[in-house]
Amino acid sequence: MHEVKVYDSSGNLKKVISVKALTKRSDQQIQSPSLYNKKGRKAKPMGKVDEKDLKVASTR
Repeated sequence: MHEVKVYDSSGNLKKVISVKALTKRSDQQIQSPSLYNKKGRKAKPMGKVDEKDLKVASTR
């Protein structure tokens, strides 16, 4: 894993995220992935599939 550089819209460097911080974040995400869901989306339990998802997948 490498450090991540974050730039603003004008191309100026805003911050650098260290490897240590990235590792810590990935460990937290493994322990509780629901903390990192996008707003407005509900997490689906692993292994459970809705019927409508099957129909959509079969039409693709």
